[in-house]
Amino acid sequence: MHHKLHIDQNEKLVKYGVTYVIAIDGYSGKLVGYSIMPIQNNLIIYDEVYKSAVLNYGLWDQVRVDHGREFVLTLFIQEKLSGCRLAQEKPPYLQTTSTKNHRIERIWSEVNNRVSYPLKAALIELEAQERLNMEDETVRFCVSSLTRQLASVGLQRFVNAWNHHAVSGRGIPNVLAEGGCRVKFTADQLPTASQAADLYDGERGSNLTRTSVFGIDPFTDATERQQAARRFNEACPDITVLLEEALKQNFRPYQDAMLHLIHLCSQHD
Repeated sequence: MHHKLHIDQNEKLVKYGVTYVIAIDGYSGKLVGYSIMPIQNNLIIYDEVYKSAVLNYGLWDQVRVDHGREFVLTLFIQEKLSGCRLAQEKPPYLQTTSTKNHRIERIWSEVNNRVSYPLKAALIELEAQERLNMEDETVRFCVSSLTRQLASVGLQRFVNAWNHHAVSGRGIPNVLAEGGCRVKFTADQLPTASQAADLYDGERGSNLTRTSVFGIDPFTDATERQQAARRFNEACPDITVLLEEALKQNFRPYQDAMLHLIHLCSQHD
């Protein structure tokens, strides 16, 4: 596997509480980590994208990101681990503009077409009809929660397809990435997200945001939350259908499910 790990985020659905972050191996083109979060968050990116990729594939000699503050914890730990790298002549990380990362830009184009744009169009339509008030904190919570679930289904399908497809003149990402990086780590050798954040805050005099929320969860009682979830699942037992219909430009099932979820949650806010 090559020495560079590219990490980037996509904000096409950020207004609706959905932010994607993915990691791709620079040589094979394999997507080696991803996360979908309500709001960009250093701890989630470190834990679910960077740390997950390193545990599964090993330590890359260099991490490449843009200049966003949401990557500071990842870069901090990459620097801490830099002495373990094979290519010591390289800087442990590189920050450039996203537009210079052409492979990731091509991936985002595919993700937007297969996932983001249909979901966004459905939500914009609801807003235009004045049936969706994104100023309401409960509505914001519901929109983010359900849309992230659908986006996760779509992104996982895309990742599987991408990693299995043949790249002209290069090969299949899964095959090219076999063996991973040579320097390996076990889970107990890497700090947890909380430990990493404590270390960062202590050394940098910072105070990283530990939990990022979008909207307000109306449920304070676990039983009420479970009851609402059961009622939603009875009305919508298979959310993958919502995504599949939206991809066909049939937004109604997703929109109806969203409004039903908002109704259930609004009874408890």
